Amino acid sequence: MGVKFSSYRTNDIETNLKKMKIRPLDVMVTGVTGAGKSTTLNAFFQKTVAKVGDGVDPETMGLDAYELNDFFRVWDTPGLGDGVEIDQMHKKKMIDLLYKTYTSDGQIYGFIDMAIIIVEGANRDMGTTYTLLNEVIVPNIQKDRILVVINQADVAMKGRHWNTSIQSPDSQLISFLEEQALSIQKRVKEATGINILKPVYYSAEYGWNVQAVFDFIIDYMPKKKRILMRKRGA
Repeated sequence: MGVKFSSYRTNDIETNLKKMKIRPLDVMVTGVTGAGKSTTLNAFFQKTVAKVGDGVDPETMGLDAYELNDFFRVWDTPGLGDGVEIDQMHKKKMIDLLYKTYTSDGQIYGFIDMAIIIVEGANRDMGTTYTLLNEVIVPNIQKDRILVVINQADVAMKGRHWNTSIQSPDSQLISFLEEQALSIQKRVKEATGINILKPVYYSAEYGWNVQAVFDFIIDYMPKKKRILMRKRGA
């Protein structure tokens, strides 16, 4: 049995939350339809909490919150890439979530502390990912609160170089994923103007490197409550 995320590094999270004077950490998870948001949440919780869409119809249409423990709460959001009208509705839901507020010591703060953008390993729909970043995420939450991660490492090379007996990549696929992470980091800079940290890659379906994603979030937790930006977008 591997790491139990509900009790993983809770001291680190709690220590940081005490500095921020909030509890829990609220993390928005987003990405294009099919990137594996729900599968990622299920990998965090190590059980089915979010229903996974099997066909072309996305399962997540609204906004669902899931508490991993007293310190960590994730918000599942609808994906983009389902048509202009539906995407417009989904953008509005996400922007509204980014402007959900709370008051502390007479000051208004943003409820969502961080945004995690999941990119699919096969890298088929980066255009929609850039739209998501440019129109929803970047204008409405500070760039140091944005993390990009790459899911579906198992199919990044169309299933080649993925060792099915141990459900992990071989060295050739690891090299490919490293190059892909650097490429996405560079392409996000070109498309949005922001510098992101090098994305972490993983396979939610097989539980490979999910711990690294969790570490990525904890290691780059914000240190302060989130000041609201001027609302822009849908």
